Amino acid sequence: MRDIFQYPTIEQLVQVMGEDQTQQTYVSIPVAEEREYYPVSSAQKRMYVLSHLEGGEVSYNMPGALIIEGSLDKKRLEQAFRQLIARHEALRTRFEMMDGEVIQRIESSASFSVEYVQASEEETPQYAQDFVRAFDLAQAPLLRVQLIENGPGRHVMLYDMHHIISDGVTEGIIVQEFSQLYEGQELPPLRIQYKDYAVWQHADMQSERLREQESYWLKTMSGEIPALDMPTDFTRPAVQRLEGTRFEFAIRMEDSEQLKQLAAQTGSTLYMVLLAAYSTLLHKYTGQEDIIVGTPIAGRPHAELGSLVGVFLNTLAIRNYPCGDKTFLDYLQEVKEHALRAYEHQEYPFEELVEKLDLTRDTSRNALFDTMFELKTFEQQEFELEGLTFKPYPTDNPTSKFDLTLDAVEQPEGILCSLEYSTALYKPETIARLAQHFTELVRAITLHPQQPLAALDMVTVEEKAQILYGFGDVGVSEVAAEAEVLFHAYVEEQAQLVPDHVAVVYEEQQLTYRQLNERANQLARKLRKEGIGRESIVGILSERSVDMLVGVLAVWKAGGAYVPLDADYPSERIRFMLEDSGATVLLTQTSLQDRPRCGWRKAKGLGEGRLRVNWKQRLVLN
Repeated sequence: MRDIFQYPTIEQLVQVMGEDQTQQTYVSIPVAEEREYYPVSSAQKRMYVLSHLEGGEVSYNMPGALIIEGSLDKKRLEQAFRQLIARHEALRTRFEMMDGEVIQRIESSASFSVEYVQASEEETPQYAQDFVRAFDLAQAPLLRVQLIENGPGRHVMLYDMHHIISDGVTEGIIVQEFSQLYEGQELPPLRIQYKDYAVWQHADMQSERLREQESYWLKTMSGEIPALDMPTDFTRPAVQRLEGTRFEFAIRMEDSEQLKQLAAQTGSTLYMVLLAAYSTLLHKYTGQEDIIVGTPIAGRPHAELGSLVGVFLNTLAIRNYPCGDKTFLDYLQEVKEHALRAYEHQEYPFEELVEKLDLTRDTSRNALFDTMFELKTFEQQEFELEGLTFKPYPTDNPTSKFDLTLDAVEQPEGILCSLEYSTALYKPETIARLAQHFTELVRAITLHPQQPLAALDMVTVEEKAQILYGFGDVGVSEVAAEAEVLFHAYVEEQAQLVPDHVAVVYEEQQLTYRQLNERANQLARKLRKEGIGRESIVGILSERSVDMLVGVLAVWKAGGAYVPLDADYPSERIRFMLEDSGATVLLTQTSLQDRPRCGWRKAKGLGEGRLRVNWKQRLVLN
C-alpha cells in the first residue's frame, strides 16, 4: 500500500514490482476436511461473547429494508432465499460452547420461510421496529425475512442477519445474488466456505507474517492506553449500555472539494484528512494528546473471500498524537504514516490484540477505544429487476456500540456525515453542536491548513454572537471584537457602555463593570509605582474570589504577566515559585499575607479589604 503513495503512476508501480524480490507467493486457502464441528474465527468469537453480554441481545443484529415496486412473484422471492441458504454454509451455521470454547456446526439444511403480512404504509414503521428481535445463536439460519404488502404493486421487504454470520460486504453479496437467483440465473459454485477460512485463520496465526504484525500492534499499544475523556451530559453507567441513535449532517460541496484537493496536495487520502480532522476535534474537546480511534476494514485479503457470506470485518485501532502547537499539515503527515502502518498490518485480528494486551476490563467502556470513524464509498441506492424497482426503506436501528461513531460517505452533493451516539451519555442537542463544531473545524482546515491545531477555530458564528451579545446584552462593540482587543480592554469598553451591569459574581460577592474597572485601575497604578511594566512578573496568591480577577486585570493593565499561586501550597513551595519565576511583587489577600514572609519587607497596604503589594514588595488584594 505504501508503494501506491510513493509511486503514483502505473509505470512507476510496474517498475517497482519488477524490482521487488520479496513479494509473497499467492497461496490458496485450503478446503478443510469434513468435521462434526469447526473452530470459529476471531471475529465470530468476539461477536458471540458480545451478544451474550447484558444489552447485547439485538445490538449485533444487522437489519435492512427495501421498498419493492412492481409485480412481485412471492414464490420466486422465497425460493431465491432458500437457494442462498443452500449456497452459503454460513447461513446454515449455528454456534455453541464446548469445553469452554465457542464452536460452529454446519447444518446440511435449515428450515426457512418468509413471513407475509399486509399493512398500510402508515403501519409499516411499527412492523419494521417489531421485526428486529434477538436471535438464538444455537438455531440456524441466523437470517429472517418479512414481506409487508402495502397494496397492489408495492411491498416492503424487511431482512435481518446476525453480525456473527454477516458484515457490510456480505449484505451487498446477499442483495446481488438474490437478484440473480430471482431472475433464474445459475451462480458459479464456491470453492471454499466460511468455515474453511476460520480453520485457515487459526493455522495462519502461527505464521511469521502474523507474528511480525502482532509485534507491531503490541508496540503501538504499549504504555498506558488512553481513555477518551469527552464531556458527557449524563454520568457514564457502570455497565455499558448500547442504546443509541443517529444525527445526520453534511459537509458543504465547496469544503468537500477543498478537502480532496488538500489530500491530493499532501499525498494523502480523503480518509486520512477526515481522520486527522476528527481526532483534532476530539483533542479540542478533551485536551488529550494521545487519542485512539477505531476504524473498520473489510478484512478480505484473499480474492477468494470476496464472494463469501460471513463476518470478515476487522478493526484497526489507529493511535495518533494531536498537539496544539503542531500545524495541521504536519499532523496530517503523522496521521498518514500511522494509517499506512496500520493498513500494512491489517490482517492481525483485533480480538487477538485485545487478548494479548490483557487489559483491565472496564465494563463501562469498550476495549482500547470508545469512538470509531469510517469513510464509505457512494453506492447506487436503487436498482431494477425484471420490472421491479428496489430502493432503500429508511429504518431506525436504535443502538450504538460505541460512545461516538462518525460515518462519512462521498455523495455527488458533498460529504454526508452521520454521528451514531450513545443516548446513555449524550443529549441530541449536544451531538448537534458537536457536528456543527466539526463542520466549522473542517472549514478552518481548508482555509488555513498551515495553522497550528490550537489556532483552528471550531466555534460557529452563532456561538460567537452568543458569547459576545447573548449573555445579558453586555454590548461589546463589533469593532472591538473584530480587532481582537485584549481582555482588559473589553472590560474598559464595557465600563463605558454598560457601567452598572454585573461583570463578575462569586458566591455572595459581585462587582459591576464600573467597580471592576475602577478597582483594577487603582491597583494597576500602585503596581506601576512599584516598577511593574513590560517583562515584569507578579505573583498572585489568592483564594477563589472576585479579588483574584481584580488582581489579574491590574497586572495586565500595568503591562506585566502574573504567576498564579495556589493558597493550599506549602509556604516553601510558594517561596520557591516566586524566586524561580523572578517575581518582584506579590498580590495577596489579608488572610494570606503572612504565608511566604521569608525574604520580604512589609509594604504599605491599600486598606483593609483591598489588595496589597509585597515580595521584595507585597500588596493586599482584599
